Amino acid sequence: MVLLTKAQYDQLAEAAENYADICAAVAAQERADAGEEYVPAEMVGRILDGESALKVWREYRGLTQEELALKVGKQGSWLAKMEKGKLKGDVQIWRKLAGALNVELDDILPLED
Repeated sequence: MVLLTKAQYDQLAEAAENYADICAAVAAQERADAGEEYVPAEMVGRILDGESALKVWREYRGLTQEELALKVGKQGSWLAKMEKGKLKGDVQIWRKLAGALNVELDDILPLED
């Protein structure tokens, strides 16, 4: 059994928390060094709030609807319908869109209700 004063306990708890923060920072830096992309919280929030992930990623990449549509051999009006969920695409077109945006397929697929 070890007895500590409250101040000693608080000091150990703070040191443990600092160590965990340091480990998390090192792991995050290793992922960044390996090329993992970090996504701004604003983007995540927009997607979680129900906005089209396809639209959010397109805007994040700085592309217009027309530019992205042309990259996959379509027209901008077609992409507008995809972003609004009025047009369902097949897996091949979703893969092309993901490739054009340099994201994983799961990153842009519509969220299930």
